[in-house]
Amino acid sequence: MSSLYCGIDFGTSNSTVGVSDMAQARLLPLEGERVTLPSALFFSFENDGVRFGRGAIDSYVEGEEGRLMRSLKSILGSSLMHEKTRIRARFMTFADILGHFIGHLREKLEVQTGAAAERAVFGRPVRFVDEDDEADAAAQAMLEQIARAQGFSEIAFQFEPIAAALDYEQGIDREELVLIVDIGGGTSDFSIVRVSPERARKADRHDDILAYGGVHIGGTDFDRLLSIAEVMPHLGLGSFTADGKRQLPKRHFNDLATWHRINSLYTREVMNELRQIRYEAAQRDLVDRLIQIIEERRGHSLALAVEQAKIDLTDADAALIRLARFIDSGDVSVTRSGFEAVVDEPMQRLTHAIENLLAAAGVGGGEIDTVFLTGGSSSIPYLQRTVAARLPNARMVAGDLLGSVGTGLALDARRKFA
Repeated sequence: MSSLYCGIDFGTSNSTVGVSDMAQARLLPLEGERVTLPSALFFSFENDGVRFGRGAIDSYVEGEEGRLMRSLKSILGSSLMHEKTRIRARFMTFADILGHFIGHLREKLEVQTGAAAERAVFGRPVRFVDEDDEADAAAQAMLEQIARAQGFSEIAFQFEPIAAALDYEQGIDREELVLIVDIGGGTSDFSIVRVSPERARKADRHDDILAYGGVHIGGTDFDRLLSIAEVMPHLGLGSFTADGKRQLPKRHFNDLATWHRINSLYTREVMNELRQIRYEAAQRDLVDRLIQIIEERRGHSLALAVEQAKIDLTDADAALIRLARFIDSGDVSVTRSGFEAVVDEPMQRLTHAIENLLAAAGVGGGEIDTVFLTGGSSSIPYLQRTVAARLPNARMVAGDLLGSVGTGLALDARRKFA
């Protein structure tokens, strides 16, 4: 790829592939005409095929027999990375499953450009793992190993918020001090960067990056908290044993509310545990609902319904979680104010991370000219209000919420490999 440079944004919820020549950067279509690809795989048991993105989710929702895997980026840096999971008659490591997805992105890149894809800049969060430098480094090393196994021979990494800053810089006509707020599916990343048309031509941008930081909080965490608060009590969470002495164990409810843990529930051992829990429960009808969802392997469908309600609350004061689709129960009504109460603690952690970033950069909140928002969860009104309250003079600019990082990575690839 002597004149075409590639950036890959492998995200927790969605992925993009950007390419840049010496004139411009653009995102490649990955699924039909769409430039975003949900980071999901479906292993079909009917034809032993593998589907990706929306096609994977549709196959699962439509009831085809198989195994859905989603939010796999969250596994990087965790103990699950080296474990194996059963896909019908064979066992695969999660690294192998990630390799399927990265390989699919590389195949799309080569088909769309007609060039051999051998080198790329991959995006990475500021922190794969909070407060554990060794695990964080191991997560990047694992992603690099997976990418090399799929045919990329030359690999570089860039922080995702820095890539977003490079994308934003393409459209300005004066110097600005910008806070990049990138709220993805699994992580929240921030950077404070000086940008300008003149600085964009510099080969070395190190001095323009005043500070960067991040925390392992993202959209899937908001989904999990909403599910635990509003859905899991209808399945038995918080209810007691028949003797009234203790609440039912929380582990299975937490797993069902956590995207990358849902598949761990679909085992004979878990089902035996749930039957024992039902036997001891005071409200067996609630546990029956939990068992039904797991027996029918509807966990991901339930998570999708919770996610959709969260998305609906971006523009509405109330939304429904369509619980009646899965069990003998009414739908669950949720309000924006209720959702904001549920996610208040992680929002305060995000605010604290921004405060630390300003201190590290040595600037006051009033000195920030622009807040550039990217990442799907940056559209949450509570988040925007929280950030705006701390930065009174800054204008809020929403970029391509799902595409800014991929475009910026392609620009960075041009700078690194040209």
